[in-house]
Amino acid sequence: MKISASVYSSKEGNLKETVATLDAHGIDYLHIDCRDNPSVFDDIENIRSYSDTPIDLHLITSNPEKYFERINALKVELVTLQYEDLKGYEYKGDLTSTMGLSIITPTPVSAFDVGAEYYDFVLMMATTPGESGGRFDKINFRKIREFKKAYPKKQVHVDGGVNDEVSFILRNMGVHASVVGSYLFKDQPLGAALLNLKTHDIDSHYSVGDFMRAREESPIVAEQDADLETVLKTIDHFKLGFALLEDENHKLIGIVSNADLRREVLRNVHAPSDISLEKMINTNPIIISDETSVTNMLKFLKDFDFPINYLPVVTRNGELQGIVSFLNLVKGEL
Repeated sequence: MKISASVYSSKEGNLKETVATLDAHGIDYLHIDCRDNPSVFDDIENIRSYSDTPIDLHLITSNPEKYFERINALKVELVTLQYEDLKGYEYKGDLTSTMGLSIITPTPVSAFDVGAEYYDFVLMMATTPGESGGRFDKINFRKIREFKKAYPKKQVHVDGGVNDEVSFILRNMGVHASVVGSYLFKDQPLGAALLNLKTHDIDSHYSVGDFMRAREESPIVAEQDADLETVLKTIDHFKLGFALLEDENHKLIGIVSNADLRREVLRNVHAPSDISLEKMINTNPIIISDETSVTNMLKFLKDFDFPINYLPVVTRNGELQGIVSFLNLVKGEL
């Protein structure tokens, strides 16, 4: 996941020194907020004279076109328009920049429908706009999943409340970039903060239930509907490589994975009529509670000497709630 440093969040007050420090630590983007303030472009022009790091401009105005000439002249790499401030304005592809549309937490992801063909990514504002150091609103975990399902070819960027813990969850969810301000520039050294954002040794205040794939997003098959064709179609539809079987009380019966299917077919390759769904079901899968913290989840995963790509999530009573998947994490993350 890329890190976009919000340069105006620095307490240094000296923009050149702030950028030099960020560049020395290999920052991915320099994030600059422009609240209808033309002087911001003077800062960008100055930055261009001593840094080659891509500029990530968040343009908050009802009339973005008045800045387009300077944006093109300065060759700003990323430009995000704030949906709620556009007040009916529709962007039509007038810039050469990679374009994003920003939405605040209460705004539904369907807002992206307007002009979606002109935008490359969504920027989800996960705290109250203008609130530095605010807490990440966990509703945005659900919104990220909704957006990725609706627009699988578009990227997700996140701004607000991103710290080491939230960063781990966002990486796991396949978020492309996170804007980070106060966490980068608070008491700890900047290099240590950046390392924490890209690693997984964290103290957690979020639970698995906060960011798991919910039931409606998970490959669940009811026991009364469980035949080989239904299981295969469920695996194919969700494209996660497995299906979960549950009883009438939503208690987990077991898992059927691609590997389970393959083994059963190989066992009966010369007698296809003997292939049995019941023999494919792993009735003792590794599971995790929806109340487990992210920190304890990681400790739990480290106890196994084989990679785990997903876990069914259950309540204390064993009711199936959804899944947590680790497919978006880079190799070796766990």
